[in-house]
Formats: sequence, C-alpha cells, structure tokens
Amino acid sequence: MVDRAKIAEAVRRIIEAIGEDPQREGLAETPRRIGDMYAYFFSGLERDPVEVLRSGFQGEKDEPVILRDIPFYSLCEHHFLPFYGVAHVGYIPNGRLVGISKIARALDILARRPQIQERLTRQLADCILEALDADGVGVVVEAEHLCLSMRGAHKPGTRVVTFAVQGPFRKGTFARSEFLALVQGR
Repeated sequence: MVDRAKIAEAVRRIIEAIGEDPQREGLAETPRRIGDMYAYFFSGLERDPVEVLRSGFQGEKDEPVILRDIPFYSLCEHHFLPFYGVAHVGYIPNGRLVGISKIARALDILARRPQIQERLTRQLADCILEALDADGVGVVVEAEHLCLSMRGAHKPGTRVVTFAVQGPFRKGTFARSEFLALVQGR
C-alpha cells in the first residue's frame, strides 16, 4: 500500500532542498497532491493482471484476436518520469477468449508500477499467455520517454518500440511479419 503521508513529507523536503518555501500559497498543497498522484500512478502494485484476465469465456480457437493502439501511461523506474504510448496485442485463443477491455485493464495494472518498457512488454505477453492458456501471444509497445525527451539526450518525439512473442508468434506458425502487418493496419 502506498504511504501518502511519507510521500508528502519527502516532497516537502524536496521543496525545501530546492530553496523554496513549502508553506508558500502555491506549494502548500503540493506534497498532498503528489502523495495522491503517486498512489494512483502505482496502484498497479496492489493488483494482479492475471486475475483480471481470468474472467474469460469459451469461444472459437485458432483465429488471432488483435487489439491496436491501446493507450497507456507509466513511470520510468530510473527517473520517475512518465513514458507513454500505445500497445498492440494479439493472441491466438486456445478455446478461451477474454473481453477486450480486460486486456486494456491488464496493461493499465502493469503500467501503474515503477516500470521499464521492456519489462512491461514481456509482462503483458506473459500474463495473457498464462491467464488464457493462449496458443500464442504477440505484444508491441511504442512509447515516448520523457527522460529522453526533456532531460539527458533532449530528443523529443523519439519513440521506443519493444516486442515480445510467445508460442506460434515465436515459432513461426503465425508469422511475426503477419502479426506486425496487422498491428500496423496493413
């Protein structure tokens, strides 16, 4: 559970450390607001994405299900700065389907943790495979990282693309190129 009071105290100390007055009118509520914000940003630490995905139902198998352009927001664990973008997810059902909103919810749970994009991509693929016993899973995540855009290299607009595959996506039964063409809308 996120300790909002500890976060607020830490933020007060940061405000003092940068030479500002934490009691100044514009800053007086900032520590509480940031405590609330971090409780929301890290709410995924208290939830299991696999459990969200387990509420599926029986359905047809063998034909891939693809979701494109699922937006997400996360915080980089290295700098606690946002990275945000879209995920494209495909899976080949093994007789078990899941409501499409559940995949978006699983992504949100994983994104609302201190995170790195590579891990987020792999975790989403792994939890879909586990929860649905899918015959295959492919996940592509495209994101802009503010740690790259507004500090460090100062390269705004740079998109990082990560890719994770399981099952036939990896083995070639359902070709990676076919999956990538579908998520790119071709």
